[in-house]
Amino acid sequence: MTDSKYFTTTKKGEIFELKAELNSDKKEKKKEAVKKVIASMTVGKDVSALFPDVVNCMQTDNLELKKLVYLYLMNYAKSQPDMAIMAVNTFVKDCEDPNPLIRALAVRTMGCIRVDKITEYLCEPLRKCLKDEDPYVRKTAAVCVAKLHDINAQLVEDQGFLDTLKDLISDSNPMVVANAVAALSEIAESHPNSNLLDLNPQTINKLLTALNECTEWGQIFILDCLANYTPRDDRESQSICERVTPRLSHANSAVVLSAVKVLMKFMEMLPKDLDYYGTLLKKLAPPLVTLLSAEPELQYVALRNINLIVQRRPEILKHEMKVFFVKYNDPIYVKLEKLDIMIRLASQANIAQVLAELKEYATEVDVDFVRKAVRAIGRCAIKVEQSAERCVSTLLDLIQTKVNYVVQEAIVVIKDIFRKYPNKYESVIATLCENLDSLDEPEARAAMIWIVGEYAERIDNADELLESFLEGFHDESTQVQLQLLTGIVKLFLKKPTETQELVQQVLSLATQDSDNPDLRDRGYIYWRLLSTDPVAAKEVVLAEKPLISEETDLIEPTLLEELICHIGTLASVYHKPPSAFVEGSRGVQHKRLPGSAGSGESVESPEPVSAAVPEATPSVIPSQEDLLGDLLNLDLTPPTTTGPPPPSSGLQMGAMDLLGGGLDSLLGGDLGGNPAMGPGFAAPPSSMPQSFPAPASRGLDDLFDLSGGVGIPAGAYCPPKTVWLPAVKGKGLEISGTFTRRSGVIQMEMTLTNKAMSVMTDFAIQFNRNSFGLAPAGPLQVLTPLSPNQNIEVALPLNTLGPIMKMEPLNNLQVAVKNNIDVFYFSCQYPMSVLFSEDGKMESKVFLVTWKDIPNDNEAQFQIKDCHLNSDAASNKLQGSNVFTIAKRTVEGQDMLYQSLKLTNGIWVLAELKVQTGNPTFTVSLKCRATEVPQAVFQSYEAILKN
Repeated sequence: MTDSKYFTTTKKGEIFELKAELNSDKKEKKKEAVKKVIASMTVGKDVSALFPDVVNCMQTDNLELKKLVYLYLMNYAKSQPDMAIMAVNTFVKDCEDPNPLIRALAVRTMGCIRVDKITEYLCEPLRKCLKDEDPYVRKTAAVCVAKLHDINAQLVEDQGFLDTLKDLISDSNPMVVANAVAALSEIAESHPNSNLLDLNPQTINKLLTALNECTEWGQIFILDCLANYTPRDDRESQSICERVTPRLSHANSAVVLSAVKVLMKFMEMLPKDLDYYGTLLKKLAPPLVTLLSAEPELQYVALRNINLIVQRRPEILKHEMKVFFVKYNDPIYVKLEKLDIMIRLASQANIAQVLAELKEYATEVDVDFVRKAVRAIGRCAIKVEQSAERCVSTLLDLIQTKVNYVVQEAIVVIKDIFRKYPNKYESVIATLCENLDSLDEPEARAAMIWIVGEYAERIDNADELLESFLEGFHDESTQVQLQLLTGIVKLFLKKPTETQELVQQVLSLATQDSDNPDLRDRGYIYWRLLSTDPVAAKEVVLAEKPLISEETDLIEPTLLEELICHIGTLASVYHKPPSAFVEGSRGVQHKRLPGSAGSGESVESPEPVSAAVPEATPSVIPSQEDLLGDLLNLDLTPPTTTGPPPPSSGLQMGAMDLLGGGLDSLLGGDLGGNPAMGPGFAAPPSSMPQSFPAPASRGLDDLFDLSGGVGIPAGAYCPPKTVWLPAVKGKGLEISGTFTRRSGVIQMEMTLTNKAMSVMTDFAIQFNRNSFGLAPAGPLQVLTPLSPNQNIEVALPLNTLGPIMKMEPLNNLQVAVKNNIDVFYFSCQYPMSVLFSEDGKMESKVFLVTWKDIPNDNEAQFQIKDCHLNSDAASNKLQGSNVFTIAKRTVEGQDMLYQSLKLTNGIWVLAELKVQTGNPTFTVSLKCRATEVPQAVFQSYEAILKN
């Protein structure tokens, strides 16, 4: 009878019976009882009460029974740590058993019991097993070290297990080598700065020797490790490639992809004119093609990886177009991925073949696939200029089919073709206009409106066509409404006499009847442009458009480099860096391809730009993630009403600035009609806001008539220096520093100390992208060599013109410093006060309006404790760091300071500081449109006031 019988019992009092059976003298009965316990445990019953009885069963020679008991132990040791200690003696004893299977079983189980109390008892048995004569025990012990390191890293380091693990890389058995590499890689991932896998040519040689003999998963561990190595020169790179190439013919697709990853990385260092380079390109194609004959799920993973490879090196698969042709029984996800790769490989040589295939796909039954195929034809036209005419005629043929979704997709892509090749294919517009009534999707309707507006002078009844869309204006999507507004304004500028009524109607609909702020703002802009300066309007609205680029969906180059380093992992399937989907610090080590032959760049440590060329600032540390989602970009200009209007404006202080700076005059001044435009533009619609609502007569307003509380600046706050790079991590170089702002210039003040035995020279510095674009304004000036035991003070001027990326925390700065010894990386946090600009004092009326305008949800309140200052002293201190007090009032013995500050990127922060005489706790309320900023600003407030 099979073991399924153990899962069918429903007895009452089961635990008591099992207890009796576990203590039976008969071995068979005992074994049966343990099986029943494991079965109960598997289905979720709590059998922890039997812990002492099960542990007693460990004293046996029967391997099967021992495995079952160990399984039970692993499950319950965490909930019964005191009981689990009972098993320690048996572990120690089993680690010296003559049977290597039992020794390995004991050490494997020890690694899986995650109980701190037990780990220290297990060090001695583990040490013996790491040096065991049997390779099976050694390879199991190697993995156990990684598990133990996860539980107690300090213990593993103190016991010297990491050194033993490094020694195992030289083991005679390839499986032991593979497991040692896997364990060290795992530990290195969770401690990126530990430099555990110190790869050198000798170690690499040992790994390559073991590669030929170990199991497939062992090969993957070794290949992944090889991918982290940077060869010294192109000869070493070629030698490694030659020894890795045979793995391309392995049956396991994971091994193949890992080998491809190594080769793709090392190819970067081979000169392109080398014969071997061409040979390697030819060798890479067949294994990738073979992966496409696997089952669909594997095909999809292979295709996602091939998509990356083709973007980096299209020449590898340029002759293999046919393998990406879609089969009738491919699942949709495989079809769409193949289609994408076909476009990437399309060239003048194969375009006829590709177009014939795509036209065939456009008649399929799968709607999503057909849509993508029609889009693909348009992308071919944009990518291969010689094929554009053929693509347009293919699209016209598809429009003649009158299949609704095909027609709509075709119109969308023809719009892009018009953008790429202006004044070339406009003869097809008549055909497009015939299908106007069948368009029901927003994107297709918007595309058609764009075409009619852009080529209005060539379409006799353009005004009728656009008027037909206007009838249901409020039912249209925002995309269509915006396009319709622009289209009609274009038409008006081309045919002013015939369409004046139409443009008046659309501007009225957009500004008076719409709730959408984007649409209203665009309507107001057009209204004022047309009513004040028709010539300027023509230059703005009918300006020549830049041609659209060939490939709009290519992955950004630095991200592509990182993804190539992650071929064969989840990152290559998601097309996102690990940091985007792996929580915590593990597995998010950023990788980059080495520089091409002769550049001397390394994978993990690309060299910072030399001190002689400060203007080139490529990213030293790869970006955390794609910049598209950078929240700070949303508020790089002042909020809509936070800055005083230009002196030339005829507006009152509180008037609304529709687009956030510089367009006040569009709403002020003479609103009279312009003769050239006819009387219809005498004034904007009545609903257009002329100013903010009149403020209330009491409360906040009154305090702005006062001018007390603003004293003489007390000098800018400068935090004390802290150690940023300890000498231990800097190979003897210690860097301590701070940030200051003096006379509008931000400076990074550093003390460089040489605690090594050798002289340090050739210093250079670079910053990673950061929240506020901080970047060195010049090279790092260390004019004399830094001798041992010497220190030197350096002041590096900074600007805020660098690339921007939101960091966590907001004021985090990642820095790379290079000298003649190495490149060193560290992170530091700059005080937000260095970003407070000197023009941060807001006009009182503007402050009032802005405070009301920022939503209450954006207000953050903080407390500053142990601050023994009066309100005037606090105001003086803050003003020294460009936090300006605009007004002060006293209510019931409590001073209220109203303050403003402006960051270097134009974001304003408004504050209310409450100071009560005799109370050392201040309350500060901060309001800002960017909700990420107040927390960091508060830290600066606290530091300035407590300094």
